[in-house]
Amino acid sequence: MDFRSRLSQRIGMNDIVDIVHLTHDSEQKKEELYQLLYDANDTVAYQAAWVFSHVSPEDNAWLFPRQNELIDEVLVCTHPGKRRLFLLLLFKQPLAHPPRIDFLDFCLERMISKDELPGVQSLCMKLAYELCRQIPELLGELRSMLDIMEPDILLPSMRTVRRNVLKAMKSGKGLNK
Repeated sequence: MDFRSRLSQRIGMNDIVDIVHLTHDSEQKKEELYQLLYDANDTVAYQAAWVFSHVSPEDNAWLFPRQNELIDEVLVCTHPGKRRLFLLLLFKQPLAHPPRIDFLDFCLERMISKDELPGVQSLCMKLAYELCRQIPELLGELRSMLDIMEPDILLPSMRTVRRNVLKAMKSGKGLNK
């Protein structure tokens, strides 16, 4: 199957299931799909990321060694949907400690940006918590940022994520488990 031509067209869940099935037992197919995450055609790259967001936890672990590459792409990505999916892929991974400061800064900035989609803001807030969780000084900075976010003016989805992050801070537990 030519993934690029298939992903350049409109796809649905049946297509995603087929592609996930084809890549499950093939390192070569996973690599082929992975390279399409960086395709110049935003539709192809977006849909490749959409497919990766549906892989099994076992196949998702295949992405762990590529975390820095995914972060590098998020930092320069201009397509908001693709950025959201890349953040989702990163959220499903155990994040490196100590955290990449450029990625932490990105998450802290984007979680409060009014120009960002709510899905990106939410994932950035969750990722910022996961990145700060092991470092008390950073956790304090995140707490301060969450405190200045006025719940009354936040979208309901953002209020919920903020509340869940604050609750997780109290317990010290992760959000993505």
